[in-house]
Amino acid sequence: MSESIYTEGLEKNPANYISQTPIRFIERAAQVYPYKTAVIHGELTRTWAETFSRCRQLASALSKAGIKRFDTVAVMLPNTPPMVEAHFGIPMLGAVLCALNTRLDSAAIAFMLEHSEAKLVIVDKEYSAVMKGALERIAQEKKSLPLVIDVDDPLFTGSGSLLGKHEYEAFVAQGDPHFAYSLPPDEWDSICLNYTSGTTGNPKGVVYSHRGAYTNAISNILEWDFPRHAVYLWVLPMFHCNGWCFPWAIAARAGINVCLRRIDAPHIFEAIRKNKVTHYCGAPIVHNMLINAPNDLKKDIHHGVSAMVAGAAPPAAMIEGMEEMGFDITHVYGLTETYGPAAICVKHTAWDDLEVGDRAALNARQGVSCTLQDSISVIDPQTMQPVPADGETMGEIMFRGNITMKGYLKNKTATQEAFADGWFHSGDLAVMHPDGYVKLKDRSKDIIISGGENISSIEVEDVLYRHPAVLAVAVVAKPDAKWGETPCAFIELKSGANATAEEIQAHCKKNMAHFKVPRAVVFGELPKTATGKIQKYELRKRAGSATAIDV
Repeated sequence: MSESIYTEGLEKNPANYISQTPIRFIERAAQVYPYKTAVIHGELTRTWAETFSRCRQLASALSKAGIKRFDTVAVMLPNTPPMVEAHFGIPMLGAVLCALNTRLDSAAIAFMLEHSEAKLVIVDKEYSAVMKGALERIAQEKKSLPLVIDVDDPLFTGSGSLLGKHEYEAFVAQGDPHFAYSLPPDEWDSICLNYTSGTTGNPKGVVYSHRGAYTNAISNILEWDFPRHAVYLWVLPMFHCNGWCFPWAIAARAGINVCLRRIDAPHIFEAIRKNKVTHYCGAPIVHNMLINAPNDLKKDIHHGVSAMVAGAAPPAAMIEGMEEMGFDITHVYGLTETYGPAAICVKHTAWDDLEVGDRAALNARQGVSCTLQDSISVIDPQTMQPVPADGETMGEIMFRGNITMKGYLKNKTATQEAFADGWFHSGDLAVMHPDGYVKLKDRSKDIIISGGENISSIEVEDVLYRHPAVLAVAVVAKPDAKWGETPCAFIELKSGANATAEEIQAHCKKNMAHFKVPRAVVFGELPKTATGKIQKYELRKRAGSATAIDV
């Protein structure tokens, strides 16, 4: 490359180029706001100075235990202070945090510990039985076991046991609160590993970089107008896309982490009321749980609460319900591979004059790319050309930009497939509206093809959510001798509510084309993941669908 007046003598140097890392956020919070509250857990409160010192102690203790740069440190923790500390203390060594899904079984946990080559695991006593089973599986294969650190949280009142030789508080106390930790020499260094869910094969390990985590944390702040000293309630599990990168966003704004072990309506409303919570995130089913909670739980909340929803396409009825409750809802969209939120349904003041149903329908769209994500597009995966922006032609949602994973751990083929033709392929089907907003129609495996017609399960679910008796719903394909497939609706009713299949079908016939109406309606509690997503693959099995898989 030939030199120019803009290259010669203008090289990067330590004064003008520093690797981007979210570790910088906690450094600044502790320096500028040392006495501001950082963490609340029951009656426990810690300042940013104290939290920063504990993170350095954790890094020091891990270093004494032999953890080095690029080693994997796994954690199986609820939303408690050790989980917050793990998001800083582990990366301070250049090690990689692997936050494990707390609802997985021993076989899945064993696979993840082995696949990630975890050298150490920090586990809350609540999950000791599952972790014990995982460690026994690894031992049976005569493979090396990770060092186990137990968290004995006093707020946990259930049964459990301590598995390792070290308890977390004693382990951290061995460390130096002034430990001279390291920042990454390269911002492309890995900071976290998150495993996708999977039932037909082993899950894939999604790798995040310091640069990507830093970027998405700032993106969250920009898109949500996330204020300084926000009071954030940890409803969303921190193991899910690292809490959509909010542990780092909260540090950047010197906010407050309000920890929450148990996710249910009474505990959430109590925490909001007691701590004057200003922000929280969750899947649609979590918001629905709050909307349908008894009114006496919602009393005496007089301050503004902002909620972010993602994880599944939210029904318009849910958005209406949040507005009626007085909570300001922001709809974002993304995947584990995009660090959580990478697109947002930006609201416009012109929408305020619309009827609530029309406004909710607009807010239910997945929207446009976040400011710090380069782009989101709806593309024909065969031609790799954008589909017409007509709100009707379906294609696959694809992303490109800085809020996109490094790739899949030890899976070069899957990484190349995901990044084919220079785009990240989401597997989600959508349309592009004339205003440039994306609207999700379905996962590719969830489209129901009935008599040659494509039926969006999300469209049918949206109608079903408007029935007053419906709390949660999922629509999947059911084999049909005549039509190939027909919609089958699995419905969880609100407490005390009643409905018949005939009433549900009559409701649908009033609001959609008759060929889209579910031919079968099944009532009962729906299977859900730890983040509140409904497990459609389980329902496809029950319906006898040929596509009863989750990949």
